[in-house]
Amino acid sequence: MMAGEKKKGLIVREPFASLIVEGKKVWEIRKSRTKTRGEILILSNGKAIGKAELVEVLGPFTPEELAEHEDKHRVSIEFLREYSNGKPLYAWVLRNGKKFKKPKDVEMTRGAQIWAKVVVKE
Repeated sequence: MMAGEKKKGLIVREPFASLIVEGKKVWEIRKSRTKTRGEILILSNGKAIGKAELVEVLGPFTPEELAEHEDKHRVSIEFLREYSNGKPLYAWVLRNGKKFKKPKDVEMTRGAQIWAKVVVKE
């Protein structure tokens, strides 16, 4: 990855961002599908902490259906119920998570909530 190159980054809260780049969380649960596939940056607290490959989207699921796969998404049934608020959920399937030795500073689109086009500063 070259400095100044525009990349697509997925904004994820901790501790989930770290679990993704460590390869311990392979399903990121969201309320919508995405057409994005391929290598993406994992962004947390305004920095790129690693990368992963987004390979497919599964669903829709209910929180109860997803509860059977807690080993993949690492969240509780209570969290899933509250997050879904009665709406269907989707599993964004990730693989090849890789944590950067140290988080990289990025220039990020203001107001981004799910995806951000970022420029990595080296």
